[in-house]
Amino acid sequence: MSGKAKRSSQKIRALEILIRLKRLYPDATCSLTHDSPVQLLVATILSAQCTDERVNKVTPDLFARFPDAESLANADLEELEQLVRSTGFYRNKAKNIRAACRKIVDDFDAQVPGRMEDLLQLSGVARKTANVVLAHAFGINAGVTVDTHVKRLSQRLGFTKHQDPVRIERDLMKLLPQADWENWSIRLIYHGRAICKARSPACEVCQLADICPSANIG
Repeated sequence: MSGKAKRSSQKIRALEILIRLKRLYPDATCSLTHDSPVQLLVATILSAQCTDERVNKVTPDLFARFPDAESLANADLEELEQLVRSTGFYRNKAKNIRAACRKIVDDFDAQVPGRMEDLLQLSGVARKTANVVLAHAFGINAGVTVDTHVKRLSQRLGFTKHQDPVRIERDLMKLLPQADWENWSIRLIYHGRAICKARSPACEVCQLADICPSANIG
């Protein structure tokens, strides 16, 4: 099969998988609790190397104390560290959150910017975080969010061989319509949590098994 024919075949399979995922998880949405773009930004920073469930246990107290960019920008660092301690890597996360919010206050009139190039200027923000914020706070599909679930499932489904999230994102952006970039990510995350787990994927009950090259259903 030529390279062009292979890409065409992959696109067809990717779209079929997307259709099935939409059917399986019709109400899938960002599971990080937030009431504003800055709260979503902070929660996403905290979610690095941490579960959304754990983050959602931390953020009610955090946002009650520091509800907006101005208060976070002026937060006492030690207090901020203690509030986010259970999410892991809390010193770096607290430092990045305060620095990001200071830049938001100083350079963006205390409002989270709605452009990728501006978000990437903020401390602790790479494309994954920026994609989440743009998609769920602004309704903008600027890219494909690649977390551990999206990385694992996209590899198992045969859509990328890369390990680097940026290269994985590029592969996926070529296969999927831009309007569905975040639909792909959020539903793969749901599927990764429920079925296609890292250590013991439940291939025998997976609704994608018949078109997944990694399925073990023998």
